[in-house]
Amino acid sequence: MKNVITFAVYYFTNTQNERNMISIENLGFTYGDRRSQDKYVLKNISMTLEEGRIYGLLGENGVGKTTLLTLLCGLKKPQEGSILIDGKTPYDRKPSLLSEIYYLGDDVAAFNMKAIDYAANNGRFWEGFCMDTFKEVMEIFDNDMERKMNHMSFGQLKKTHIAFALACRSKYLFLDEPTNGLDIPSKAQFRKAVTRYTREDSVILISTHQVRDLENIIDPIIILDKQEVLLNATVDEITEKLYFDYTSIPTEDALYSEMVPGSNVSVYINNACGESKVSIEALFNTVQNHKALIKSIFNKSTNE
Repeated sequence: MKNVITFAVYYFTNTQNERNMISIENLGFTYGDRRSQDKYVLKNISMTLEEGRIYGLLGENGVGKTTLLTLLCGLKKPQEGSILIDGKTPYDRKPSLLSEIYYLGDDVAAFNMKAIDYAANNGRFWEGFCMDTFKEVMEIFDNDMERKMNHMSFGQLKKTHIAFALACRSKYLFLDEPTNGLDIPSKAQFRKAVTRYTREDSVILISTHQVRDLENIIDPIIILDKQEVLLNATVDEITEKLYFDYTSIPTEDALYSEMVPGSNVSVYINNACGESKVSIEALFNTVQNHKALIKSIFNKSTNE
């Protein structure tokens, strides 16, 4: 009887854990002929995204970052493999799941209505929508809620859509290049708003090329390559395996080195060098220059 109870607890706990996350298994998608392997945008992509984290999605142009986001929110259907969010398939477009997902693309629409009216009209589609949050984020951005969206600059329009995205209070928030079009103060305000107004159990996935804009809030970091995941690791896991040295003189065993204002940043395999601060730009370039090595280092860590 004890063994039955133990198994039941184990099964229930692990089933719940599997449901309360995003699970991607052997995902494949192409805009061309599926018989041509080199036409695939995504191929054999597998990963899990856990609640309570802000993931940074990095990669060169054309590796499928935007395609992945549109697959996750159910706008496209996987041609191979599967995506499960809380145990459900997003392409089934079930209202119960869609009300927990918000996707903000890089292109934002300029509607012929006041921002406050847009929020009131559309917020009802998300159960957690909070008008007070919308107003507070718009105030943080110093954005005029009474202004028509088609009379806004691109930066003002982007901030309005970001405010609405955060006000929906969805569990799953997918953002594609959210800091494009924002000035320097607005980027700081964006970081403040994301950390303040998202749920503790949310899964946030931010695709970006502007890594310096988000360096202090994204963790874990995912780096996509053509048809594979090169890295999916937390900052702690990265600093356990790699060491970032900010001295003026790199040595020959550096995996990557570049000049930064006032010094140099070099990336090494962490052979008991201790802790260091991750430079995401240097990390990205290191991964691009040593794909097989990085995969072997982090896959070994995962399998141990």
